[in-house]
Amino acid sequence: MTAGFCHRWLLGVLLLACACRIETAAPGGPVVTPAGADPLKPRGDVWVYTSMYRHVLDALEPVVKAQLPEVTVHWYQAGSEKVAARLDAELAAKGTVADIVAISDPAYYERLRNEGQLRRYASVNGLRTPSSLVEPDGYFTPVRLSTMVLVTRRGTAPAPDGFDALTHVAFEGQTALPDPLTSGTAFTWLLFMRQANGAAFVEALRKNHAVVAGGNAAVLQKVENREAQFGVVLLENVLTAQAKGSPLEIIWPQDGAVVIPGHAAILKGSRNPIAAQALLDVLLSAEGQRIIVEQGNMHAVDPRLDGPRGQPKLDALLQRSRPWSVELQEQGVKEHFRQVFSR
Repeated sequence: MTAGFCHRWLLGVLLLACACRIETAAPGGPVVTPAGADPLKPRGDVWVYTSMYRHVLDALEPVVKAQLPEVTVHWYQAGSEKVAARLDAELAAKGTVADIVAISDPAYYERLRNEGQLRRYASVNGLRTPSSLVEPDGYFTPVRLSTMVLVTRRGTAPAPDGFDALTHVAFEGQTALPDPLTSGTAFTWLLFMRQANGAAFVEALRKNHAVVAGGNAAVLQKVENREAQFGVVLLENVLTAQAKGSPLEIIWPQDGAVVIPGHAAILKGSRNPIAAQALLDVLLSAEGQRIIVEQGNMHAVDPRLDGPRGQPKLDALLQRSRPWSVELQEQGVKEHFRQVFSR
């Protein structure tokens, strides 16, 4: 990490100078500091709208409680696209309770930043995050990394060596895809594929009779049940299934795995930004990142940690993947996919 980058990152910090429950009802108004109490000490309610798995949130509970004893975190948990739809509706109505949004849809954060919906904050716990993953102005920061790979059953041959091979006639009718209309990670994967192969890639997938299965779990189920020979799926889901004895095998695509940053950002309208900043610090702490790896089977953004379940460490992962960039955002991607696969 360059000295200039560190300077910009720390400047972002200077510029701004728990018991966890899954809930759906709104808490009270802005946090009230008791008379004589330190106004900069984190306390009160924080709402997080997130796509992080519930078991990961459960594992984070004691860590948050130990480090932020006067903060109560309320989690609204759902898929990335559902979280984004809810937050968009609430922002339009000027009625959201959300303090933090933490989903796996990088393009969504770009839009929120451009719309002026995000508050700048750069946690000192994120200083080790590779610069290629960081938004330099501090409007959002990755706290976890998901990776799209190929999956098959052990012993299946021949197998595609990359995502682009899924359009080859040799694999006609053998592939299950996650739905980019409902999954943020699947949508990001589609953006990468469109950039690399053009809009014709979607047409070629449809012509080769690829099947849109739904979520990542549905893709895995189709491969396990031999309804599909191959699947496009998140590495974390394959690792979780393998740990339970599933006969699945990971194929690292030669044309590049798709690494999807799971960002977190504080909303500009947060009613408790001090506690929200403290919670981001916890997520990026050594203990928070360890839970991401061990419970979530995802890569941490701290390069000191090992990859999940013997997978490559962060540096090696980034070397075999395609980097995210703002240029990946294209208009009409979802609508084109919907039209092609509804024929």
